Formats: sequence, C-alpha cells, structure tokens
Amino acid sequence: MESKNKFWKGALVGALVTAFAGLIIVGISTGILLIGRTAIGSDLKAESSSSQDEENQLNVNRISGKVAALQQLIDQYYLFDEDVQEVEDWIYKGMLYGLEDPYTAYYTAEEYATLTEETEGQYHGIGVMVSQDMNTGIITVIQVFDGPAKEAGMKPGDILYKVGDTEVSGMDLNLLVSDYIKGDDGTFVDLTVYRESSEEYIEMSVERRQVEAETVECEMLADKTGYITVTQFDAVTTDQFKEAVDDLEKQGMESLVIDLRNNPGGVLDTVVSMLDYMLPDDLVIEGDPDLERDQPEKTLLVYISDKRGEGTQYYCSDGHEVKVPVAVLVNDQSASASEVFAGAMKDYGKAEIVGVQTFGKGIVQTLFPLDNGTAVKMTTAHYFTPSGQDIHGKGIEPDVLVELNEELKSQLDIPTEEDNQLQEAIKVLVRESGE
Repeated sequence: MESKNKFWKGALVGALVTAFAGLIIVGISTGILLIGRTAIGSDLKAESSSSQDEENQLNVNRISGKVAALQQLIDQYYLFDEDVQEVEDWIYKGMLYGLEDPYTAYYTAEEYATLTEETEGQYHGIGVMVSQDMNTGIITVIQVFDGPAKEAGMKPGDILYKVGDTEVSGMDLNLLVSDYIKGDDGTFVDLTVYRESSEEYIEMSVERRQVEAETVECEMLADKTGYITVTQFDAVTTDQFKEAVDDLEKQGMESLVIDLRNNPGGVLDTVVSMLDYMLPDDLVIEGDPDLERDQPEKTLLVYISDKRGEGTQYYCSDGHEVKVPVAVLVNDQSASASEVFAGAMKDYGKAEIVGVQTFGKGIVQTLFPLDNGTAVKMTTAHYFTPSGQDIHGKGIEPDVLVELNEELKSQLDIPTEEDNQLQEAIKVLVRESGE
C-alpha cells in the first residue's frame, strides 16, 4: 500500500485531457467543443460540390471497385468474424481522417447522440469532470457537480483508481466512458478513488442519472469585486451566467473578474448571448475592419467567413449592459469560444485581459447530420474578432501578462488569496477604479 501511495503522490496533473465521466471528451487535444452551434440542424445534409474541379475530386467509381475487391478478400480468406457495421463506420472515419484536420470527424449514431447531449449541458452519468495526465495516464477528478457523485462523497482531487475490479489508470478515456462508466439511469457503478489528502483508498457506489453541468460559479470577493468562473460554453451556460451577474449586481458589485482559464470553448450562440448581456448595443471600433456590416448601428461581436468569403455576423441586440470595470482571466488553455469572448471585450476596451496568451483556435466547426442518426463535424470557416483579428494559431495577447506561480500549477483547488493571476486582475480593477 505504501508504494501505491508514493506512486499517486508523485503524479502531477500535467498536460490534461478532459472529460465528463459517462460523457464525452472535450479537451483541446481532441478538438475542443463546437463553435458553430447555430449551423446545427436537421436540414443540413452532406452534398457533393458540383463546382469542385474534377482533378480535386475523388474517383468514387474506382474507390467503390477497390472496396468491393477488399470485401471479397475478407469474405473468402479472413479468419475471424467481420463486424460489418464497424468496418463501414471506419471507412467514413478514415475518409475524414485523411483530411488531416484534428477538428473534423465522423460520428456514429451513438457518438453523435452523446455529442448532442454534451453541448446541451444535460448528461446521463455520475456528474463529474475528470482529467487525464497524458504522461502518466492517471485520471483525476477536477470538478464535482451537484448530483450522484457528490452525494456519494466524491471530491475534486480524487484519483480514479478502479471501476468495479478494473484498474483504470492509463485507460483510454473514450473506452472508460463508453464501456465502464456509462449505463442506464438508475443503475449503479462501483468506484474506488485514491484521496491524497488522507492517503486512503475510498470505495463508493454511484448512481447513474441525468445531471446538469454547473458551468458557472460566482462569489463576491473583498471590496465588492464580483468573481465569475465559466468552465465551458454549453447551452445551459447563458442562463447560469446571467443569473450570476444579476446576483452579484444585487449584492452591490462594483467591479467584476470573469475567469476563462482552462475553458476549452463551446457553443457559439452561448458566447454571443453572454457578450450581448455584457456590452451595450451601439459600440464601434476606431479603425473598423474593412467589412460591410449588416447592422452598422449595432455592436458587432464576432463574424465568420467560409472558403468563399461568405459568412455570418453576430450583433448585440438585448439592450442590456454591465456598467462596472471588468477583467477577463485567460491562460494557454482558454480556447475557441473563450477567445471570442475575450477578443470582443478587448477590442471594445470593455475589459482588461489578464494572464497569458490564449490557445489560438479561430476556426469554426459545423455539424452535418447524416442518415441513421450519424453526423459529420467539419471545419467550415474562420472566425474574426470585431476588429478583424484572425487569432487562429496565434491566440489573444493579454493586456497584463502574468504567469501562474509555478507551485500552483499542479493544484486543482487554489484559494483565491493565493491565486496570483486572480490577485493581479483585482489590482488592475482597483487601478481602473482609481483613475
């Protein structure tokens, strides 16, 4: 037991792959959550492009003939049974993999259903977010939502050791989720976690059921400084964010820190609605980009442009704004929709961006539903901040550069008074208030 304890204690959180237990991986390394939710609809179907030059098109007849020849070889010589559905799925997966775009993928019916569940913020699972150290394979609980896991006694920082009798350290998260943790509502999964604070292994039986992700948390800090943490941009996040802002305003908030560190992104409609709630409707930018605005009198929040130069512009329209000094905290894992939010607030001079340069994902993925419940997620456009900045591969530079103290980087739960990045954001707001 002592050697096991030393092993766990020696493991740091490190480079994380993030997942909801019983759900789907959402980490940056696997594609980041969709930004382009508005394009999701049952009317979207994959169609061949007649305008494509012939030399750039696949020779479908030749490929079909080769596939038929391969199937003949399988039928005549393959030793084991063939799972024809699995083979067919991998034909489609392989085709899109050949595009060499980590954000483009084919989803089976089961995978697509899970993805849809993910972006809605409603889950059938145990109600935790876990991360896996890509070097050690150790899986650590980083957030516990109100629900079954919390009721069973699970805490952030717990290391997932066993599911049933199976040790899961190093296991692929997709496999862990689909084959071990997911299950029917009302059934139970037996888990063993290692809790470093008490150096003990704890067994618990956790019921599987629907859980709503708490993507927003808020509190009032000293000197009437509101503090809102947004962990991702799900469909449920807009209402949670507005409720947090309203609650802090009722408490007399005089300044606000919005924490987007480690936020991998999410749904475009969500971040647009949140920006709309923060900003007035009639802002313009000095040196406005060379863009023909659909609504020149409105505040442009973000716009997207596809391979033909066509796209959509998103504007403020709700008549609401937050009239206190704002700082936005970011780090190198703040991506996609997080960068849309930070970029718009920075472009209009409505927030100081504090932290380190963001991840740099400035491309849009669209979901195209196919037959039999399957779908394709495909990169379809670039997005641009209101000033016309394309941040893909570059990220957003903070106004105030400050690295998280080295000794804090391996901690999952950092007290606010010890968080040097947060404390710097508060100092920035104090300076602004004094000007």
